[in-house]
Amino acid sequence: MSGTSDSAKPVAAALHSSAIENHAPAEAASAAPAAHTTLAQADHAMRHWTDPAPGPLCVGSTQHLRMFCNMLLQTHNPYKPAVIDWPRLSPEALHRVTSLPIWDIAVQTEGRAAIRVRTFAETVSDPLLRRALEMDGAEEARHKVVLSKLVEAYGIALAPEPDYPPPRDPEWGWLVTGYSECIDSFFAFGLFAAARRSGFFPAELVETFEPVIQEEGRHILFFVNWAAWYRRNLPWWRRPLFALKVARVWAFLVWERIGIARGIDADGVAQDANFTMNGSAALGEAMTPGAMIDLCLAENARRMAGYDARLLRPGTVPRLARLARRFVK
Repeated sequence: MSGTSDSAKPVAAALHSSAIENHAPAEAASAAPAAHTTLAQADHAMRHWTDPAPGPLCVGSTQHLRMFCNMLLQTHNPYKPAVIDWPRLSPEALHRVTSLPIWDIAVQTEGRAAIRVRTFAETVSDPLLRRALEMDGAEEARHKVVLSKLVEAYGIALAPEPDYPPPRDPEWGWLVTGYSECIDSFFAFGLFAAARRSGFFPAELVETFEPVIQEEGRHILFFVNWAAWYRRNLPWWRRPLFALKVARVWAFLVWERIGIARGIDADGVAQDANFTMNGSAALGEAMTPGAMIDLCLAENARRMAGYDARLLRPGTVPRLARLARRFVK
């Protein structure tokens, strides 16, 4: 499977259906080629974006704000989860999918992310930034719908969903979501490639989730640029407090992954909150830690390569991964 413009076939089918569903039968045949062109354009646009303004970028400037907001807004892929044609799975593939210990926590993570991003967006006065944050939150909510449709299609039993109250500190909730996605997406990029390469998931199911994985890449690119822009525009006396807050967020995330890496829910069912960091063997391709890190680094670079080179890239997790790589085989 290519990671570029020929991906996301079932999601493409969802876009194709929405593009021609209102045409009369006589018009449908002529609408189909145009719909396929639209699908290819939407997929390419999601992965490739460069700001037309030339010249260097000053981090923290109005140009920087405009650039990272427009990147997110202009690379939106308008697929519709409700009309995704979920592929029929063989009994073996169905068992592999339903036995993964991730579905409860995946649905809940996206639900929490959506409400946290929306809550923070409500505190933002700049209209462009607010619109980009609202788009980010809407895409997180759409990820939850995709996962919900998947578990419904394949009969995966989920624990009852908790409520998702808005965070008392909107900025804290946004920071937790953003930095958490920086960790999880880095490893998810590698795991997704491993699942594709090993054949653990059928190709059609891999293609279905391809746009979701790429959207997470867009989200973390948007977040790290927002964080740098926001920090640069704080008064000097607030910057140490913000740095302390970020340090507390990282400490919380490390504790979360170490302390509840394999949590037990109220019914005694194991839920692997750390699956993205240790799941290569479960996805059918036993890899050495070093090989897994190499794959994550390569996939991270590939997924970021299509966006304007002047935008900042997520750096903390890749740097830590490269450091760890020196000590593992």
